[in-house]
This record gives sequence, C-alpha cells and structure tokens, in this order.
Amino acid sequence: MKFTDYPLASEIKRSIGKLGWKRPTDIQYKAIRHILAGEDVMGIAQTGTGKTAAFAIPVLQLIHTGKENQRRKDGIKCLIMVPTRELAMQLDEVFTALANGTRVKVFALTGGVEQDPQIARLQNGVDILIATPGRMFDLLNQKILRLERVNILVLDEADLMLDLGFIDDIRGVLGHLKMRRQTLFFSATINEKIKKLAYTLVNKPIRIQISPKDPISRNVDHSVVFIEMDDKRFFLERFIKENPEAKILAFVRTRVRAERVHKAMSRVDIPTLYLHGDLSQEERNTALEAFRNGEQRVMIATDVSARGIDIPDVTHVINYDLPDQADNYVHRVGRTGRGERRGFAYTFCAPQEHDKLRAIEAYTGTEIKVVELDRQQYKETLHFSRTDNMNLDELLKEAEQWEKGKKKKKR
Repeated sequence: MKFTDYPLASEIKRSIGKLGWKRPTDIQYKAIRHILAGEDVMGIAQTGTGKTAAFAIPVLQLIHTGKENQRRKDGIKCLIMVPTRELAMQLDEVFTALANGTRVKVFALTGGVEQDPQIARLQNGVDILIATPGRMFDLLNQKILRLERVNILVLDEADLMLDLGFIDDIRGVLGHLKMRRQTLFFSATINEKIKKLAYTLVNKPIRIQISPKDPISRNVDHSVVFIEMDDKRFFLERFIKENPEAKILAFVRTRVRAERVHKAMSRVDIPTLYLHGDLSQEERNTALEAFRNGEQRVMIATDVSARGIDIPDVTHVINYDLPDQADNYVHRVGRTGRGERRGFAYTFCAPQEHDKLRAIEAYTGTEIKVVELDRQQYKETLHFSRTDNMNLDELLKEAEQWEKGKKKKKR
C-alpha cells in the first residue's frame, strides 16, 4: 500500500511526496487508519521505524479537514507532550514540513528561551502545540495557555512521560482537557507498570500495537568489549582515529563525564561536540545542528539526546558508559541503523558495570556479542594514545584542576 492510497488531503499527500516517503512502515500502516477513525492508540515499535509520522500524518488530516479549523480562535486542538526540548524541536520540524500548504498551524513550546515571543505566537493562533511540561505549566499557571479545546492528546516517548517524574504533570494536564478526547501513546519501550498506568488515563480501551519481542532494530549489530574504566578514553581515541569516515555518537553517564571525555579527546587532537542538560538551549541547538550537518563527526552526550532524536547517518553508537536504566540502551542504540540503514553499537563495559550489562541483556532478551581482546591488543591500545606523554595520574590531576576552575567561574 502506498501513501497515495490513503484518504488524505491533497496538500498532505504532496508534503509526504516532497519528504520522499512512498510506502508506510509497519507502525504507520497499523496506526494511521485507527487514528483517522478516532480511536485511542498505543503504538509500541522499535526506534527508527517512523513512529512520529505514524501519528503526525493522521493528526494533521483530522485537524486540516475538521470544521473547527475554520475558526482559528477556538484554540489549540492537539497537544503533544514530549520529555525533552530536543525532541520537541524535532517534532516541530516534521509537523511543519507535513503541514506545508494546509491551514494547520504548529508551534513548539519549550523552556530555555524567552517566553514573551512564545506568548505572542500562541495569541496569533495555534492548532497543534508540541510542549515540554515545564514551560507549558508555567503558562498554564499564568492563565496564558488554554487547553479546553484540545480534543487530541499525544504522549511521545510515553514510557518516560508516564514515569514517576511526569505522572503528576500528566494528571494535571488532564484537568484542563475535554473529557471526551482522543489519546495517543507512542514509544519504543514500555513496561507492564507503565502500560497499566496508561489505561487509567483514558475513557475507553486503547488499541495496542505491539512491537516484536526484541525491541532493538534488526539493522543494528551489537558488541561489547570489556575495558577498565580508566582506559575507556584510549579505546575511544583509537576507534575514532581508525574509523575516519564514521559518524559517532558516544553516550556517557553524567554531564561532568561528557565534558571530561570531550576534553580528553581534544587533548589528542580529536575535535568533538558534547551535549548535556546543563547547556543553554542555544548551546544545545548549536551542537545538534553542527552534528546533523556533519561539521563534526563525533558527539559525546548524556541520555538527553537518546530519546527520539533523529540524527541522519549516525553509523556508530558507543556506550562509553552503560546506562543506569536498561531501557535507555534501546533508545541509545536506536540513534543508528534507522530506516533501511545499517548501524553498529559498541559497549565499553568496565568490571563495575557487569550488572548493568546483564540487566540490558535480560531486558532485550539478547546476549550481546563479546569482542575478545588479548593482553597484547589491550596494551597496544594504551600505547596507541599520544597524550603529551602524560600518565594517568597526571591526567586525573589535570581533570580535577579543570573542574575546580570551572566551579570558580560559575561563582
């Protein structure tokens, strides 16, 4: 079946064609008709399988052809809640591209920027609002944002949105919405606890689209190599230098680690970008744009960029640190092997991280292939590095001094 066979407005079909989409993916095929029919949908599918378009296309169709769209001042008709600013901006790009030529107005409301321009944009009329919880609740409390006309609620990355940190926010939003509404949940991962919680938020049964037992895309090859924690930077350096054509996204556990690894790579003449939640929104946008455009081919990131972000042509994901939560492994490695492309995921596992590796394997139901290193190969990697002849103790001291200097600047 082709997109041209769907009962969609000609403007939307034209936009789909411009994006180069011809046939729906499995999740799109299963979800679009049910959403067009007004049903509640829970879409669970592997990363990189087109979940955004699975709800974007039918939501735009419903709003573009709806009678309410004739009266702009009736207010927001669809609210899409997302956990991160980066994901909000990405969804805004997809919806705006698909809405080109229609009457539908799309806007992404996030924190980290001035609110006055956002207020002005809302007052000019918005049909689809993509929002992170923080800024949305700021404007709700100021009675600037009104949601009583919303008849479609979408939770993207629903498992995280329904997690303990967001559930109170979600329940608070429901008090502003119509009792009768269409509710759509989409994510790559979801557990039984969150699934039961999702059922409590709707007035009718949710049609569940179940992904295969293995939540990880079949396009991704997985390997793990066992490395001492303090030696990981040497292996990352060697990998980057020996794969000059690779576009690499390396995940670390904390914001401090992201900057330390970035600095360690710059010391051996490897330029990298880094991304974490302590950066300003402008800094985060600039880093992501530089990585997307290929200005830099290596990014060091925390899990802020693991959720739903579509970065073209990432060939390798490296788990420099293993994630604290097993499901984040799925979201991390889903940044590569998207669509029809092949991807590779390598995990650097230190002895103290073995329990996290076992948790990931239990969660995915897959044993990750081990890359065996003999002592000679390990030593070669350590000697491969050229770090101004500094030994590990000296490097750690320099890192500590750098961190102290950074704290002084903040004061």
